[in-house]
Amino acid sequence: MRTLVISDLHLGNRSGCDVLRHPLVLERLLVAVDGVDRLVLLGDTMELMHRRAEHSMAVAEPVMRAIGRRLGADREVILVPGNHDAPLTLRWARAEGSRLGPSSDVPAAASPFLERLLSWLAPARTRVNYPGVWLGDRIWATHGHYLDRHLIPDSAVGIRRPRLRWEPSAAVLPMDYERRRRASRGSLPEQLMSRPLGTFLERLAHVLRATNTPSLSRLLLDGGLAQATATLVDTQMRFAGIPAMARVVRRLGVDAEVVLFGHVHRRGPIGRERWPADNGTRFIN
Repeated sequence: MRTLVISDLHLGNRSGCDVLRHPLVLERLLVAVDGVDRLVLLGDTMELMHRRAEHSMAVAEPVMRAIGRRLGADREVILVPGNHDAPLTLRWARAEGSRLGPSSDVPAAASPFLERLLSWLAPARTRVNYPGVWLGDRIWATHGHYLDRHLIPDSAVGIRRPRLRWEPSAAVLPMDYERRRRASRGSLPEQLMSRPLGTFLERLAHVLRATNTPSLSRLLLDGGLAQATATLVDTQMRFAGIPAMARVVRRLGVDAEVVLFGHVHRRGPIGRERWPADNGTRFIN
C-alpha cells in the first residue's frame, strides 16, 4: 500500500507559515495525493493552541474538503493528533488513562472539533489513532511531541531531573507522558517561576524549530543569520532530538523497525546523513 505521510501543517497559524492556504501549494499536495492509497496527517494539522480555535478551523475547512474530494470514497485518511491540535483528542485521552496504548483507536465523537474535521474529509474513509499508529509490519508513526519530555530537565532550575519512574530505563505508559504534558502547562510567568532555566531552554528550542516558517526565515535571511540558525537546528536534531525520540520508543515498548515522526520541523535524514539506529530502529522525520 502506497502511503503519503505529512505533518505540521499548522493551518490557521498566526505567523502565516500554513502554506496550504495558498492555492498553488495546495494543488501540489493534491497532485501528490493522486498517487497514493492513503494519506496520514501526522499531527499539528491545525493550530488550536496558540490561536482562537474557530479561526484555525475556518482556515482548515477548505483545505480538508479539497483533500477529501481528491481522495474519494475508495481511499483513506489517517489522523494522528499532535500537541498543537491536542484539543481534537485531549479530553478523550485523559479519560482513557492507563487504557491508552501506543496506537489507540479514537472515536469520532472524542471532541466536536474532531467530528467537524472528519466530516470535511468526506467522502474519504477516515480513522484516528493516538498517540501513534501502526502503518505496517513494525512501522510506527507518531507526531513526536513526547520527545520534549526528554530534552529539558524538570527541576526548578532546569539542571537536574527528578528520579523515580522517569529514569532513562524505566518503562512507562502513554498516559505518563500525557500527565507530564498537563503538569507543564500554565502561563509563561508560572512556568518561569517553577523552572526558569528549563522554560527558557524550551522556548529557545521552539524558536529554533520555527526557523523554517516563511516569515521568520525571511528575517533570518535578511539579517544574515540563516546559516547559524540552520546549524543550531541540525545540532539540536542530531544530538538531542533523535536520542530523545529513541528513548520514547524504548520506554513505551514500541517494537518498530522504522519510526516516523514530525514535530521538530526538520526533515531527515538528508543527503549523506546517517541517523544512528537505536536497537535496530530507523528514525525518519
